Amino acid sequence: MNSSPSQSAFTAAWILVAVLLSLVVALIAVILKVAQGEGLTTALPSAAVAFAGTMALCLPTLTAAGLLQ
Repeated sequence: MNSSPSQSAFTAAWILVAVLLSLVVALIAVILKVAQGEGLTTALPSAAVAFAGTMALCLPTLTAAGLLQ
């Protein structure tokens, strides 16, 4: 794979955006669970599922856009 350093940095930046978006979605999941009166131990699995689901949507999107090859 011949990619320039600027292309690698661009790809890394988009992966960072995907991770940060996933963290925000996971945080929202925790906030919603805690607001419903659930404990933190029951909210954390929901956050993990939200994070994994968001990453599962972001990574194929980045691949389809040609950023992950």
